[in-house]
Amino acid sequence: MRNQQEIEEKKVEELEAEKQSKIIKEFKQFDVVTDNTNNHHYGTSSSNQSGGSSKIPTKKIMQEWKILQKNLPDSIFVRAYEGRIDLLRAVIIGAQGTPYHDGLFFFDIQFPSDYPNEPPKVYYHSFGFRLNPNLYANGWVCLSLLNTWTGKKIEKWNPSESTILQVLVSIQALVLNAKPYFNEPINGIMPNWSFWEKKSLAYNEETFLLSIKTMLAVLNRPPKHFEEFVAQHFHERAETILIACKAYIDGREKIGDQIRNGFSASSSISSGGGAAVSKKFQLSMDIMYPRLVRAFRKNGSTLENFVEPHKGDKNQTDDHHRHHHKSNKNQVVVNRRGDGIVKKAYNKMKKILKKIGNSV
Repeated sequence: MRNQQEIEEKKVEELEAEKQSKIIKEFKQFDVVTDNTNNHHYGTSSSNQSGGSSKIPTKKIMQEWKILQKNLPDSIFVRAYEGRIDLLRAVIIGAQGTPYHDGLFFFDIQFPSDYPNEPPKVYYHSFGFRLNPNLYANGWVCLSLLNTWTGKKIEKWNPSESTILQVLVSIQALVLNAKPYFNEPINGIMPNWSFWEKKSLAYNEETFLLSIKTMLAVLNRPPKHFEEFVAQHFHERAETILIACKAYIDGREKIGDQIRNGFSASSSISSGGGAAVSKKFQLSMDIMYPRLVRAFRKNGSTLENFVEPHKGDKNQTDDHHRHHHKSNKNQVVVNRRGDGIVKKAYNKMKKILKKIGNSV
């Protein structure tokens, strides 16, 4: 009787997960919205303020729309504005195998009046956090392709070839990468590679913490036109994110690695140590983990098998997660679905980047 009840409960949970996944899929990757742009970073400025003719390059912008409609990878979503075709808003899902996994990163974009002779303007919604050498707390995006960073000629904006799609794919693949510490050109140029690797691991710890803070900020203040997407994204990925947090806290996995390696509930229990994190990171996670649990519950996730640990409660939380592993195996299904989305995105990005030939 008990086994039958558990089977039925699992079926209900899987159906609910499928329903949530369907909502995400129904959120079009590219769409045009009709209401005002007052909340857009460039919404109060017109394209002619960037110099050149006051005429908006409508034909070229329409070409960009078509490229986005046909070629966006599964992990990037874009909204255009009917009344201001010179503006776009995009969200990038952090890829597996990076300290940005499962996070949502928003960018506001404006086509200048002399586009494509000049690159687009891009503003990052940082919520006050600098979680990457190329993404500043003030929203500045440092990228050769945007001519906001020095680079070789082939890396810079090319009016005859460069596109908005290229910009977004470059940010996801080349900026929000597995080892962002090395985005800073000076890092790693001297001998003693082990020294730089330690620095990179420490930077990933700080990056993941800032990514969590960004998740909380996005949940609290979702950018306009993405409110439902934000809610459903974190409803679907809440357990995966929390399981990853626990694996990092306990030193079972290096930050980002467990997502790339197909992490599941079973590996969170059976993995050995060897991926030790700093005491500073553990103390910070003592604060951030319960905040995540509360935020996800407020967002609609039940998370009955997740506790909000207090400092010194490590044994208690380990026991609780063992119980969670036995009674809630469907979280493996949740993670597998998330992995599939990002894998498809990366395969698509690889094809696009081969054509692009640019780098940060």
